[in-house]
Amino acid sequence: MSKNPVTLAIAVALATASLGLPTESAQAAATKASAQAMNPFFQKSPLPYQYPQFDKINNAVYGPAFEAGMKEGAADIEKIANNPAKPSFENTIVAMEKSGQVLDRVSTVFFSLIGTNNNPNMLKLQAELAPKLSAYSDAITLNGKLYARVKALYDQRDSLGLDPESKRLLERYHTDFVREGAQLNDADKATLKDINAKLAGLQTSFSQNVQKEVNAAAIVVDRKEDLAGLSDSDIAAAAAVAKARGMEGKYVIALLNTSGQPALDSLDNRSLRERIQKASIARGSQGGEFDNRAVFAEIVKLRAQRAKLLGYGNHAEYVLEDATAKTTSAVNKMLFGLAPAAVANAKKEAADMQNVVKAEKGKFELAAWDWSYYAEKVRKERYAFDESQLRPYFEMTNVLENGVFYAAEKLYGLTFKRRDDLPKYHEDTTVYEVFDADGSHLALFIADMYARDNKRGGAWMNAYVSQNRLTGNTPVVANHLNVPKPPKGEPTLLTFDEVTTMFHEFGHALHGMFSDVKYPRFSGTSVPRDFVEYPSQVNEMWATDPTILSNYAKHYQTGVQIPQALLAKVQAAAQFNEGFRTTEYLAASIIDQAWHQKTVEQLPGPDGVLAFEGKALDEAGINLALVPPRYRTTYFSHIIGGYSAGYYSYLWSEVLDADSVEWFKENGGLKRENGDHFRKTLLSRGGSEDAMKLFEDFRGRAPDIQPLLKRRGLTASPTPGK
Repeated sequence: MSKNPVTLAIAVALATASLGLPTESAQAAATKASAQAMNPFFQKSPLPYQYPQFDKINNAVYGPAFEAGMKEGAADIEKIANNPAKPSFENTIVAMEKSGQVLDRVSTVFFSLIGTNNNPNMLKLQAELAPKLSAYSDAITLNGKLYARVKALYDQRDSLGLDPESKRLLERYHTDFVREGAQLNDADKATLKDINAKLAGLQTSFSQNVQKEVNAAAIVVDRKEDLAGLSDSDIAAAAAVAKARGMEGKYVIALLNTSGQPALDSLDNRSLRERIQKASIARGSQGGEFDNRAVFAEIVKLRAQRAKLLGYGNHAEYVLEDATAKTTSAVNKMLFGLAPAAVANAKKEAADMQNVVKAEKGKFELAAWDWSYYAEKVRKERYAFDESQLRPYFEMTNVLENGVFYAAEKLYGLTFKRRDDLPKYHEDTTVYEVFDADGSHLALFIADMYARDNKRGGAWMNAYVSQNRLTGNTPVVANHLNVPKPPKGEPTLLTFDEVTTMFHEFGHALHGMFSDVKYPRFSGTSVPRDFVEYPSQVNEMWATDPTILSNYAKHYQTGVQIPQALLAKVQAAAQFNEGFRTTEYLAASIIDQAWHQKTVEQLPGPDGVLAFEGKALDEAGINLALVPPRYRTTYFSHIIGGYSAGYYSYLWSEVLDADSVEWFKENGGLKRENGDHFRKTLLSRGGSEDAMKLFEDFRGRAPDIQPLLKRRGLTASPTPGK
């Protein structure tokens, strides 16, 4: 649900219990009132677009804002649930959409910054809040009086004269309540509350462990000569990280949250490559304070228990019912159907690399830590280029402003202006105002591209303000990457993968910025999990569009465009290493499904976590030592966050993406009318209509899997929704 207001009794109890508040004196009450007046979350931000007042946001304001937000939300929900008037769409559904404004503001900023710029005090507060906010949410969906009003309206939904979006909102609220346990008896509701509280705490612990260990597991190198193969800028960056950690004179190779690590592409030192790879895949499973095996085992058991309580066979069934895939059989059919071809391709790629090892008189069998290194050698031999030749043409700001933004200008008529007058939560961020084709104000966009120790791994988009016409909000959205920051004065040169990721994340940003819905519940990316990646994947196509490339792929020193010959080689190598890429992704997706398609009785304890993972991969025929899963269980943050039983979504969405790319090609590619059609039929609609209907409105038919199979060099498999 979009909001989490709660009954007054629960909210007051939680707020006072958590903060240990004594009875207030008049003077204390006056002091508190004064403090509240200065709290940036108590009112809408006066800044343009309600942009957060980051210069006034600090550790001290979060606790009081959460406390007040819970109380406000409680009052809102109490008023709705106990309204003596007959339930109506306005006094019940719309009232819930408008409720809990303070809590919405503080939660949005707090949990966004937990991901991108946290500190120990915030992490401590996050852990304290997790079970309390879970109880808070339960108090909405398990409120009998509130559900009775929703159900009364739902039962007469066809006779209320609602417009299509309003009717869908009512239906979604009813579905949300039912899926969250509103129809359970009191005893089962109590059990559900207990499960949800435990899950909230455990999921927070897991996520914090992942971030802490990815920092702790960073590789310290004593000698510069051991870094042979890395670029001068990469070596300088490793030295800068070491210095920042109090190890001047040494070098620190920071890890990303994926199993594979970028340094493995180019490091000549095989023993160091092995050390990096082993450190990466051991995270969360080697004992010590950050070991996640027990935490994960308890999470999946609680999820399975909750699913059973709610009437489902397992957690995956529960999740997929509300996705476009609908069933575990549909997901399994796709994953297991693609696995054999992916593995076969990966084995062919491995054989090519082993031949290089042999030609170089190597006396070893290819291992996982060798894959990226020798893949680059094969790429160079086969296509006469390697990644290092590309990076000078991909300076980060130039890629963003003259690549990503330029594509949006050509396709949608957007223009961008830096806003250096707005406060920042970190000095490395840049804010842009986005103008529509007619010159009107559309959105604010925050670019946060650099990695840091207090930022989670990966890349993502979030909204600080979500568009809706009900309250008149206009979007404030952000993109986050984890590009290593070079030493001061040095250019930030991207890999081609990072360039593609930047285009991808901006596809999410467009989904948020173009939102044109009435209700907050449907804003922007509020769509099924296995649909949300689709628009972002489509936006990747513009990274290699000749018109766009010629505008941004320029040498950072000379301004010379990337040579056409080099570009042709890049395009010719489009399917290179695709077996590896598909296999590591499928392996992670299969691990996710294996954990979540089991009952409580079928799940192992902490000591069996790694064995369970291995068995799942064995049964799928995808357990290749050479190709570790993109994420292993103990650092698989996606499935602890919003992608539980949903990591398949990237490939599922790619079916839609590949088919949509074909539509653009069939209709002339980079043209305003094509962009306007995509925006009108799909990007602007958020979750206000069924996701697959939106796709069909855009494409003119159901999705076809053949473009994806061609892209990845695979054989036929079922189409989503079929």
